[in-house]
Amino acid sequence: MRFQTFLFDLDGTLVDQFEAIHRAHARTMREFGLPPPTREQVRRAVGLGLEHAVAQLFGPAHAALVPQALPVYRAHWAATMLDDVKLMPGAAALLGELKRRLCRIAVVTNKHGPSARQVCAHLHLDIAPADVFGAEDTPWLKPDRRFLDHVMTALGAGPAATLLVGDSPYDVLAAHHAALPCWCVATGTHTADELRAAAADAVYAGLPELGAALGL
Repeated sequence: MRFQTFLFDLDGTLVDQFEAIHRAHARTMREFGLPPPTREQVRRAVGLGLEHAVAQLFGPAHAALVPQALPVYRAHWAATMLDDVKLMPGAAALLGELKRRLCRIAVVTNKHGPSARQVCAHLHLDIAPADVFGAEDTPWLKPDRRFLDHVMTALGAGPAATLLVGDSPYDVLAAHHAALPCWCVATGTHTADELRAAAADAVYAGLPELGAALGL
C-alpha cells in the first residue's frame, strides 16, 4: 500500500461514545440549572476539546460558569464513560488487517489522553498506549500543526506514507496543516457533504468502505 502509518481519530471514527458524551454534558448543565442540550447540539459542539465544547453549550450568557462546570463534567465522565462505548462497524477488521500488513497505527484525538487510552484498552484495540495521543499529552490540540508534528516525530513517520483518518473538518485541517492526506468517514459529527466542503481528500460512508478503497 501507499500508506504505512495510519493516524486515526477516535470518537466518531473508531469508536461510538456519543451517548456517554451527551449524558455527561446533559447532567452537567442540569447541575447548573440550565436546560440539557439536545444530541445535535452536543454533536455540533464537540471536536475541539472539552473546554471548547462546554463553552459552546453554556453559551456567552453563562461563560463565567465554565471553569466551575469542567470538573463537574469530568466527574460525571469518569463515572460513566465506559457504560455504552462501542467500536464503529468495521473498526476491528480494518485495524486487524492493517496490523497484519505491519502498518503502524496511532490514535490522534482531542479527547482527554488518559480517557482515550482507557477506551482503547476497554475495547481491546491493539494499539500501544504510547501510540495514543490526546488532550493534555501535549500542549496542542488538532488542528494545530504542532500536535501532528509531535506525533509524527514520536512515531518516526514521514508524511509521504502517512494517512490521517477522521470524521470532522478539524481532522482535515490538522492533516493538511501537517501536509498529510485526510480520508474521512461520515459516521461522526459531520455529513459527507460537509466533509467534502472541508476539502477532505476522500469521504466514505464508513470504515468498511474506506478499507475497500485501501484494497483491504
